[in-house]
This record gives sequence, structure tokens and C-alpha cells, in this order.
Amino acid sequence: MSRIIAENSGGGHVLDAATGNGTPVCETSVDVTKLPSMPFLLSFNHLTYSVKVGRKMPLLTGGGRTKTLLNGISGVARDGEILAVLGASGSGKSTLIDALANRISKGSLKGNITLNDEVVESRVLKSISAYVMQHDLLFPMLTVEETLMFAAEFRLPRTMSKSKKRTRVQALIDQLGLRNATETVIGDEGHRGVSGGERRRVSIGVNIIHDPIILFLDEPTSGLDSTSAFMIPSYRILGLLDRLIILSNGQTVYTGLPTNLSLYFSEFGYSIPKKENKTEFALDLIWELEGSPEGTKSLIEFNKKWQSKNSELVRLCSSLKEAISVSISKGKLVSTSTAMVPRFANSFWKEILIIIQERLGFYACTDTLPVLLHERYIFMRETAYNSYKRSSYVISNALVVLPGLIILSFAFTTITFWAIGLNGGFSGFLYYLLIIFASFWSGSSLVTFLSGIIPHLMLGYPIVVAILECFLLFSGFFINRDRIPAYWIWFHYLSVIKYPYEAVLHNEFDNSTECFMRGIQLFDDTPLVTIPNAMKVRLLQSFSDVLGTKITSSTCFSRGVDILRNQGITDLSKWDCLFITLAWGFFFRILFYFSLLFGSKNKRT
Repeated sequence: MSRIIAENSGGGHVLDAATGNGTPVCETSVDVTKLPSMPFLLSFNHLTYSVKVGRKMPLLTGGGRTKTLLNGISGVARDGEILAVLGASGSGKSTLIDALANRISKGSLKGNITLNDEVVESRVLKSISAYVMQHDLLFPMLTVEETLMFAAEFRLPRTMSKSKKRTRVQALIDQLGLRNATETVIGDEGHRGVSGGERRRVSIGVNIIHDPIILFLDEPTSGLDSTSAFMIPSYRILGLLDRLIILSNGQTVYTGLPTNLSLYFSEFGYSIPKKENKTEFALDLIWELEGSPEGTKSLIEFNKKWQSKNSELVRLCSSLKEAISVSISKGKLVSTSTAMVPRFANSFWKEILIIIQERLGFYACTDTLPVLLHERYIFMRETAYNSYKRSSYVISNALVVLPGLIILSFAFTTITFWAIGLNGGFSGFLYYLLIIFASFWSGSSLVTFLSGIIPHLMLGYPIVVAILECFLLFSGFFINRDRIPAYWIWFHYLSVIKYPYEAVLHNEFDNSTECFMRGIQLFDDTPLVTIPNAMKVRLLQSFSDVLGTKITSSTCFSRGVDILRNQGITDLSKWDCLFITLAWGFFFRILFYFSLLFGSKNKRT
């Protein structure tokens, strides 16, 4: 396995891939048969990446400036070695790892990255590599074993049996020292779970479950306890590293063996004391140079000269396809050879079933919006390596919420229908249950869609509330449709509350034979409600004389259809309203899919 690690000046980033210096893979002027043979060689040459940095007042100061995060970075990662990328905060360590892990758009990144002298397809890289992020993104209500088993279901080959996957998980638990925490939930701020060090080891386990050929790690020791982090002074870790790349402001100031640091800086004019940590000395010196007027320019130029006279050559033993096939034959758990690599480890329906099993408990104890906002980053991590399809996730997400919506709808309907005394009997109750479920379904789908486009939880709540308030305002409840201004009437038809509201009114009043106001009931909502009934009857007789029609205490003044007409509810039947409400739910789920497809890509632009 090749490992690449990125580390800060006080800690670090690790990129788990065997890497080396920025030298050519082979030269025709030497006998390549005498060079050391490498099954895998990840090469990156002249990587350059810039971003636009906005200004606080762009109209007065211009549109912004360009900041170069990587500037001509080159190197190689060799099979079986650990390459550490060191540097101060902002030096470009994480950006370099993102570039090597194909997490920067090709149009934005200049330079070339090859594996065994071949440009690697994205689907192949996803199958043979893994990326351990700086922050632990795990489901808090799953146990350690469940978390690793879920990763095994998606990352291990589909031809591997369930028992073998479980055996692999148990072996990994022992390797990571998690045996005592096997049945402990991960936990979060509101639920006590594993320790920070155990959580970090679980994150690493999730990504190495399939024994990747290349492993990228960003700040792998962050969150570990002192024992797991080798007591961190950094010199204890230095002995584990095979090669180093030290960055300063996006440029390389050293590439090579850790043992050559003393010689390198001695020739540069700064001798490292024998008892001092070499990497700490180097990083402190670089920090001092960065604060000087000339910066690290002289050190960067010295590194180029150093590399030209200390370059190392290696010989590739085979093509990429052959190398992967050999790795699989030796026990690697990646899917298969490059020609046969499936994009996903499981079939479509099995993906849905596994995701449903894994997420049911998570949804049972939390609200939709915070769950989905938290889960989106886990989704981005899992789909970055084709753990499952976006469509499988969207469908399973919808199926997971259905049981809760059905139970909530039944409870709400049972209480309100009989407590309020709504009409319709048992058939009316069943329709009322259907429309309540449809409204909950469309509302849940709306919030799900918004969670796919809203970046933060604190921003999500006010946006959701504002949208629902606008839907309620234009639903026809506060303002009849006929009184809504013409330039706002379009919003009336977009309101997801309009259709269940009209459906309930249809269910209650859509009866042409039932009368809701007779005779003296005409005075119930007027100041005359308190006068004697005999006087009300005489007033009705007076109305009869004036209007020329007979009006008695049994005359019907208002039927259900009249109430619906007064509310402006005449265009749609109650079944139309039901189907439209359900359709809104499916429409928002489709929008959610596209929000994940285009808005949740784990790549820099």
C-alpha cells in the first residue's frame, strides 16, 4: 500500500501513498533492469492551482485577486512507502492531497498526475484508493461494528460473501484496537459514545476496509489520544516516514528522505543540531524565512538544484492494469482489474436495502433538516468513492421516512377528525387520513430538497419557516383566491398548502344535499343573535315580503357547494387535490436528486 500524509507544523497531514521526489520515472540513458522495481508509482508533475479571492468592497477595489495555492509541485509516491506532506497552515498540504485524490476539477488544476505512467480514470481511482478526511463524519447512532459493516457492504467486492465481510470487519476491529468499543455507539454532542481517539480510528477503518492500493490521509493524528498518536512529539512519527515533501506558500522547499534533512539544510547553510528534531527545525526555519523580505525564494531555488543532482530513478514492473490484477491475486480487496471495475459494489436494489437498514435508527431520533444537513457530508464522502448511487440514496431516503409519516398521519387524523367533529363518516375519515399523509409527505420532501441546497443548519431553519409561511399566506386560508392580486396569483398555485387545504374543505362540504344554514341560523353571526326567536321569525317574514319569495325557519340558506364557491374552491375535485399533493412530494424528491447530483460534489472548482 502507498500512503500519503499531510501534516501541519505542529501536527500533520498524511497522504497514504508511497511517494518520492519529483524525478522522472525512467531514463533511457541508464540500464533500467538494474533499477529498483515498483509495482505502483504515482507521479505528479508541475501541479498548479489558483483560486479567485473576493474583496470586501469589490465595486470600489475591483473584482478580486488570484491566489495560487499550488505552484509547480512535483513528486512521486512509491508503492509500500509513506510520504508525509509537511508545512505550516495555509502552505497547500490539503490542496495537494485533494489534487492527487482527484478532488479538484480538471479545468482548474494544471499539470499532470499519472499512475504507472497512465492517466487514471476517475472510476478506477475511486476503486483502488481511499481518502481519510480531517474531520470524522460518522453516523452517531450506529455502533463501531455497524459502522464498519456498513462500509464493508459498499466497499468490498460484491462477490465476497457476507461471512467473509464480517470476518474482515472483525479483523480490522482488532487491528485498530477497537475490540472493547465494538458495541459502543459513535455518539455526538447529545449522545455519549466512543472517545475521540476511537472515533478517529473508526474513520480510518471505514476507509481502509477494502485494503486500498493508495490511501490519502488528511491530519490522521488529529483527535487521537496521546497513546494512539505516539505521544506526539513529532520525532516519534518521523521514524515511520519514508519520504517528505515540505511546502511553503504552495511551493516545494524540500523533497526527499527524512534522513537527508540534516545534509540538505547543512548545504543550505543552516546546520541542524544533533539532538534537535529535524522536522521541527526545518519548519521553524521555513517560518522565519517566510517572515523575511525575500521569503523562501532562496530555499525554493536551492531545492531545485538539490533535486537535479540527487534524483532517483525507478523501474515500473508492469502496466497499471497488470499491477492491479497482481495486487488482487495477492489478496487486495479492491473490486477487480481496471477493465472489469464495476462502478458500484452492489446492485441497485441491494444498495437501497442496505441504506435503509443503516439509516432507520438515525431518522427515528432526530428532525429531518438537521439529519439531512449532517448526513449530506457523509453522503459526499461515501459517493466520492462510488459506495452507492445517488438515485439509491434518494429512494432509500424516501422509503425510510414513510413509516414515520404513516404513524404520524394516523395519530394526527385519529385525534383531530373525531375531536373536531368533521363530517363524512368512515369514508370521510379514510380520505382525511390520505390527505394528511400526502401533506406530510410533500412537506417532508420539501424540507429534504432544501437540505440539499442549504449549506448550514442555522440558515436552514429560517429559510424553511419563511417558505412555509409564504405558502400558508397564499394558500387561500387567509386570503380568498379571488382577492389575491393578479401579480401574486401564480404563487397561490405553487403553494403546497393550497391543495391539502382545499381537499379538507372538499371532504367536509362537497355535498350538494346537506344544508349548513337554515332559517333563523342566518342571524347567528350577527348582532341580532340575542333577540328572541319569535322576532327572528317575523324578520324572516319581512325578508319574504321584500324579496318576493317565501323564507321560513326551515329554508336552507347555505349548502356545502355555496361555501366552496365563496372560498373560490371550484376548479379542482378533492381527488385532484390529493394527487397534486402527492405529486409535489415526488417533484421535490426529484429536485433533491438533482441538488445532490450537481451541488454535492466533493471537488474544488
